[in-house]
Amino acid sequence: MPSPVDIGPRPRGLPIAPKAERSVRRLPLADEVRPIDQRWQPVYAVWEITLRCDLACRHCGSRAGRERPDELTTAEALDLVAQMAELGVKEVTVIGGEAYLRDDWTVIIRAVRAAGMNATMTTGGRGLTPERARAAKAAGLESASVSVDGLTATHDALRGVQGSFDAAMAAIRSLREAGIPVAANSQIGRVSLREMPELFERLVAEGIHSWQVQLTVAMGRAADEPSLLLEPYQMLEVMPMLARLKARADQAKVRIWPGNNIGYFGPYESALRGTLPRGHMASCGAGRSTLGIEANGDIKGCPSLPTADYVGGNIRAQRLRDIWERAGEDIPALSLKYAAKNPRHFKT
Repeated sequence: MPSPVDIGPRPRGLPIAPKAERSVRRLPLADEVRPIDQRWQPVYAVWEITLRCDLACRHCGSRAGRERPDELTTAEALDLVAQMAELGVKEVTVIGGEAYLRDDWTVIIRAVRAAGMNATMTTGGRGLTPERARAAKAAGLESASVSVDGLTATHDALRGVQGSFDAAMAAIRSLREAGIPVAANSQIGRVSLREMPELFERLVAEGIHSWQVQLTVAMGRAADEPSLLLEPYQMLEVMPMLARLKARADQAKVRIWPGNNIGYFGPYESALRGTLPRGHMASCGAGRSTLGIEANGDIKGCPSLPTADYVGGNIRAQRLRDIWERAGEDIPALSLKYAAKNPRHFKT
């Protein structure tokens, strides 16, 4: 898609929507559960309920587009909801791809709420019509976060669809009109960095209650396009900018949530994280308090971790509690259990 925004040439053969691999159904689990394996319990789950997507984002870490070939059935998804509640999960965020492209997305949200858990959603918003927003409200959705990654031209170029910025703004309004509180989330990359202050003002004007910011990282399609990524020296601009915006956010009564890859323990640590529920100097919760679920039932410590190296099991082959407490350390890289014992590996 032609764009006035210079985000570099597309690499040859960029797979916009490749066919995802099937899940690995059975990974080894430890024979016994030890006290260290039960020390941490997940309270927050981020659940990709489908990989199908109606955008073609150049920075998509999961290369979303087509649904996975072996996504969970409705019955399997509802059973997983029950297993999450039994394990102690308190909040479930449904994501994609694009969650609303799954026919039973409101059925899943309704089941999450019926099980006593909070239900939230993250969306690109391209097709989040007023009708879908009302359906989400009726199902019990409590909050939604709309992804907005720059001003109009930059956002449209990054998302691969002209008009996607306007659609995201319309989604925010549709959600608010349906009675659903709305947040926003933004990736900071090389071309969007200096648009963040103006973008934040636009989002404040739309009535958001929170703003999550994170860096674009070299995963998925973003790994194909280094021109999207910040140079290391640009972090010297990112951190003080976010600190200034935090002061503005406090004035506007908007909470800023820095992503874990924004970094820790710098001069703005207490300013950016001091008012968060866990306070500052608290590290990433991947594999300790956070659970990541892919649409085919693969379980990870966080949805942002690479699938090939971090899947600890699949709920079609093992119960969720067994995966959480007994994921083997002989999988290709860090397992959930290893993450729990070595949280320092998850600081970025």
